[in-house]
Amino acid sequence: MSADRICVGAFAGSYGVNGEVRLKSYCADPAAIETYGVLSSEDGATHYIVGITRAVKNGFSARVEGVFTKEQADALNNTQLFVERDKLPNLPDDEFYHSDLIGLEVIDTGGVSLGKVQQVVNHGASDILEIAGPNLKASVLLPFTKAAVPTVDLSAGCVIVDPPAGVFPDD
Repeated sequence: MSADRICVGAFAGSYGVNGEVRLKSYCADPAAIETYGVLSSEDGATHYIVGITRAVKNGFSARVEGVFTKEQADALNNTQLFVERDKLPNLPDDEFYHSDLIGLEVIDTGGVSLGKVQQVVNHGASDILEIAGPNLKASVLLPFTKAAVPTVDLSAGCVIVDPPAGVFPDD
């Protein structure tokens, strides 16, 4: 995936029988997903014009230009939606797009490399960094809080972490 494009949502199957889709938005303001204009597939080959029709449980019901049947809507299930980065708002200094964090080196406050950020997940409470590294048997989950991650340095390609005791083996 290009660093110039950001995943802003995904289709989650059909909604009803008239060609509407379920739309999950990953935006801070969920309804903003329809304001970014044309959305595209991960490879950029397919483009979607989306209009929200109403809020539903876990997202929205939406119309997609060219989709008229339940079968066409179902075929879009699990399709991630991307937008050009320059269409997104600039973030304050202490906020980051998840895609900016993925791949950053994770260094503890003593300067020891612990691994790399594999993904950023959020199960409702707050963001969590999934970290994998050569000295880790399994990935480690670290809360993305100021206390646990005091420094994010995008220009240096790293995050400095101060994890709670026991999060990483041998700490």
